[in-house]
Amino acid sequence: MHSIIESCNLGEICAEVALVFSNKKDAKGLDIAKSYNIKTEIIEHKDFPTREGYDLEVVNMLKNYDVDIICMAGYMRLVTALFLDNISIPILNIHPSLLPKYKGANAVEDAYNAGEEQSGCTVHHVIKEMDAGEIIVQKSVNINKDDNLLDVKEKILAKEHIAYREALNLIIKNNAFKKKIVKN
Repeated sequence: MHSIIESCNLGEICAEVALVFSNKKDAKGLDIAKSYNIKTEIIEHKDFPTREGYDLEVVNMLKNYDVDIICMAGYMRLVTALFLDNISIPILNIHPSLLPKYKGANAVEDAYNAGEEQSGCTVHHVIKEMDAGEIIVQKSVNINKDDNLLDVKEKILAKEHIAYREALNLIIKNNAFKKKIVKN
């Protein structure tokens, strides 16, 4: 999130971050957003008995903002069909693997433990199925024999910053947006 804000401020992404949203009140990104005077919202999923009820609340909150793209990063929740049916703008996610390989929360560890020589990150469109939407940008990293898991995570994180910037610029270029984005 910090990288997206900085890239927007530097003109590397021709957009403005309009909102940072989280489902956790202690998310570090909320403090970062506030330091840039970016509006923040928190709706904790644990306060809702159903996924649909939570997603409907998020949809209603988003209607209060003039946004053209939703960027997910570290948002460890699957969205429901109700959410997707009520959001008509691109929803992007970044995942730390070269999809379709290694979906899910432990992708870096899974690739590392499998002895992969290469991994990376993928920015993709969000659909109901986990980590299965159309791929927009992928960046790869080599996993060297002397790399530990932290080394691999750091390499991938560096590529994530580049990949998200490229993906956002592709989406903005190919659509007529006002160029305001939501980060959650």
